Amino acid sequence: MTAVPSASEQKVVEFREWEWSEPLRLSSDQAEALRQAGSDRGQTWLWVEARQRDGSYRVKPRHYVGTFGAAGLRVVVRPKIKLANLFVLLEVGVPASAWREEAAEYESTHDVLPALVSFFARTAETTLARGLFHAYRRNDDDLFALRGRIDFARQFRRGGVLVPMACAWDEFTADADENRCLRSAAWLALRVAGIPVEDRQRLRRMLAALDGVADITTTAALDGIDGLRFTRLNGHYRPALSLARLLLANFTLQDRHGDAEASAFMLDMNKLFEDFMTNRLWRALRGRLEVAPQRRPKLDDEERVEISPDLVLLRDKKTVGVADIKYKLVDGAESSSDEGSTVSQRPCEDGRADEIGVGPVARHADYYQLLAYTAALDVAEGTLIYCADTGEHEPGTAGILPGGPPTIALPKTTITVKNLGKRLHAVAVDLSGRPTDIDAQVAAVADHLIASAR
Repeated sequence: MTAVPSASEQKVVEFREWEWSEPLRLSSDQAEALRQAGSDRGQTWLWVEARQRDGSYRVKPRHYVGTFGAAGLRVVVRPKIKLANLFVLLEVGVPASAWREEAAEYESTHDVLPALVSFFARTAETTLARGLFHAYRRNDDDLFALRGRIDFARQFRRGGVLVPMACAWDEFTADADENRCLRSAAWLALRVAGIPVEDRQRLRRMLAALDGVADITTTAALDGIDGLRFTRLNGHYRPALSLARLLLANFTLQDRHGDAEASAFMLDMNKLFEDFMTNRLWRALRGRLEVAPQRRPKLDDEERVEISPDLVLLRDKKTVGVADIKYKLVDGAESSSDEGSTVSQRPCEDGRADEIGVGPVARHADYYQLLAYTAALDVAEGTLIYCADTGEHEPGTAGILPGGPPTIALPKTTITVKNLGKRLHAVAVDLSGRPTDIDAQVAAVADHLIASAR
């Protein structure tokens, strides 16, 4: 029987999202394991290319970052953006400055999972230090002595039997959903390899503080976090529970593609960027435009073909704009096997002040999709919101208005569709700068959407 390599014995290979690796010496089993690992629900997010000359392989990840194990390999996929900005996208509700310690650790290990677990441990410890959250929980049981009040509906169904009595009472307890979900994430985090000793101690102290809180499954914990309503009583739990949800939703301990059980933690950057932009634009446009995410209007008069734009913009209940959010921006240098051809374009020169500089190059398919949205919704303009690749485009130009906050002139390109007059915009948000720069760019996107909706 072949021995299964431990986590410490696994060969670590490191990749960067959307970049081809240097040639690697891999066995055929390892190459096949990587191919299988890079398939998710019929989509390929990890390309493995064999080099005919020397028998080596090159690997290119797409939109997932994180770490996983496969056939004796420990694969680390690094995001193109820095860790602090990755957690800005995650919207965990903590200031960007709080990630400095984890960012330094990440730069040395290049593995996002230990950094995330370390921050979860510190955040949860700080949360519980403010006091264990208690809440009233309803209990129902059959007792020989009255406790609380009699549940007459259950008692009458017994046909005259007096004891035991159907009792119902409210108990002020720490066994609340908030603590159950934290406990579930802490147990999971303890099983991650490579966590510093001090963080393991924090997690164990956290479990000791939550002694008496019921253990629940990962699925139940995720449902519990999603069902919580935060108030002034439990609001201080929000950052820790946001991190807990991140761990619970993306972390698994079973390696589907090899013989060894190993931790795997992968983040879908497409979804992260889409959720981030949707949430931020909803806040930035509040009171000016209504943002309706993921509506399902119909393309045809017979209403048989459904379309799903990321953002539908409403004013006074009337549709006035549409936008689609795309994480990856492909230019002409990309291989034709990546995501389709591109369209050649120039910045619009119709005198609009906000349309300056060389804007992003969008894919043909994205323009076709956006054109269908503008036609079906009967709006004159639509916008593609991209995440600019680091170094691929010049970042927006910052300026300061007298007495106002910093403003950003976004890289932007506009085309006008022949015979229809539809104006299709492509704007790029650069995530390589400081969190304040990202905030300014989101505000600039919101201003653009308002202008295009007029």
